[in-house]
Amino acid sequence: MSTTRAPSPTYASSVYERLRADILDGALLPGHRLPIKLLMERYGVGQTPLREALNRLSADGLVAAEDQRGFAVPGISVTELEELTRTRCWLEERALRESMAHATPAWEEALLVAGHRLNRAPRGLDGDAEAQAQWEARHREFHDLLVSNCRSRWLVGFCQQLTDRHQRYRRLAARRAFPHRDVQAEHQAILDAVLARDADKAVALLTAHYTKTAGIILQDAAIFTAPPSG
Repeated sequence: MSTTRAPSPTYASSVYERLRADILDGALLPGHRLPIKLLMERYGVGQTPLREALNRLSADGLVAAEDQRGFAVPGISVTELEELTRTRCWLEERALRESMAHATPAWEEALLVAGHRLNRAPRGLDGDAEAQAQWEARHREFHDLLVSNCRSRWLVGFCQQLTDRHQRYRRLAARRAFPHRDVQAEHQAILDAVLARDADKAVALLTAHYTKTAGIILQDAAIFTAPPSG
């Protein structure tokens, strides 16, 4: 009788989360090849949970599975960024309008708290990795909450997938392109419009927020020309 045990779901999920974070944060760059043996050493994991994590990330669109060549971090392009931004604006407009149409005191209170936490979190663009990670978590929490009350888990799921793919671009450009942008004021304006129940204004501000982000990233040509590593 074999004594070999399959990896627990918790262990496999941990590998998935660590890989996902490194891809979204830019620690694993676009075009970076993902050799199984090197990843096993990097994350201190066995082949089975690692392959499970890579297959899940492939289904999410965050890893490319290539026939006979293994896995790689998907590349980036101007065309994809423009398409991601347009689609994200379309979907989040509907999600935000629906969330506001079904607004509850609990949802509005959660947004207030999330906005307050985001405003208090230091951006960490000076190289403070801990501060940057905290800001990113608060930022994601705020934007996820904006669309979370739309009463459609499918719509929320699609919005989150687009946010993940867009985050790769934003994190690659953040240190060089974003230091002088007043994102705090932009987030506060969106929050104020939502709490005032002005859906048209809230949507316009959110769309402008994403469009401005894309415009800044597109000005940073270096992220589209950097050679892949690995």
